[in-house]
Parts: sequence; C-alpha cells; structure tokens
Amino acid sequence: MSLLRAFIALEIPLEIREAVYEAMAPLQKGTGSAVRWVPMENLHLTLKFLGDVSPSSVEMLSQMLRAEADMFPCFDLCLSGLGSFPNAKRPRVIYIGIQAPAALEGLQRGIELASRRLGYESEERGFSPHLTIGRVKQGSRVAATEQQIIRRALEETRIDLLGTARVDSVHLYKSDLKPQGSVYTQLYSAPLKK
Repeated sequence: MSLLRAFIALEIPLEIREAVYEAMAPLQKGTGSAVRWVPMENLHLTLKFLGDVSPSSVEMLSQMLRAEADMFPCFDLCLSGLGSFPNAKRPRVIYIGIQAPAALEGLQRGIELASRRLGYESEERGFSPHLTIGRVKQGSRVAATEQQIIRRALEETRIDLLGTARVDSVHLYKSDLKPQGSVYTQLYSAPLKK
C-alpha cells in the first residue's frame, strides 16, 4: 500500500486566483528563471501539511476535519500585498498577504492540535497566513546577480487588494509529484457551520 502525500487547505476561488496571476505578471517577467512559480490551479492557503499518510487514515482525517469545521462559521479572507520569507534581502518564498478574522487562526490551531492527537508532527513555526506564489531556486543555480534582480523586482512591484474570498469549507488534499509539477486532488471537503 503506497502512502499519500497530504495536506489540509482552504481553496481560493478562481476569480481571485486569476487576479493574483494578473497582478504577478510583471514580477514573473522581471525575475527570469530563478523563481519557480506556483501554477494558478495550485494556489491555496495551507493550514496543515501532513506529509505521508496511509490511505486507511483518510477516513480518520476526514472525521477530524469535519469535527473542527463544525466549530467555526464561514468567514472572509482579503488578499493584498506582496512579501517574501525569510526576508526581502534573501527571498526564498514569494507570497501574497492574507488578512483574515480570528476564526482563521482558531480553525488552523484546532486542526494543528487535532492532527497532533492523531500522531502527526506539529509545525514549529507559528501560523502566518499567506498565499505562496513562487519559490526562489536555491543553491549554486541562483547567482548573486539573480538574487539582486529578484530583490529589485519585489521592491518595484506593488500589489494592492486583489479581492475578498468567502471561506465556507476546509479541504483535505493529496499531492502527486509529477515531472511537470505537483498535481493536487481533493480527497474530502468539510463545510464550516452556516
């Protein structure tokens, strides 16, 4: 029995993903091949990366997700701003900022604690809601000049409010690593309380 690479996330509506791609087009042009951009269909807000799970655990994870989702009402996310981790001088991850009510943090914390009770490792870093749009290639493949180009492109690109997304459910996904990139498949969807 092969393991599934799984994560729990919020879906971003198509019109918001399209707005993100339109806003990041100048950034993509300005950074050359030093950044791997996330395909539009893969944009999502990760709440918990689970790693490798057995197919027999999917039902248990679905029940946990349903129980956590039942405790939180629907809420809105606002997407705006551009940033990078760990910092602007040495960007490794390029992201769009997310502003959300306390319900998002509560939902994420509940999922984190419930996952730990099921035996999944806890995330050591605090939760920082963001939408990853690109990852800077690491190692000798990225020259200092490319780093400067990326930094300059980030400084020169301004991304204002891209839209507001209504969150009414949370999802369990599997990720299949393919030569052309990751393919995400939704395994389960738990509605938030109405």
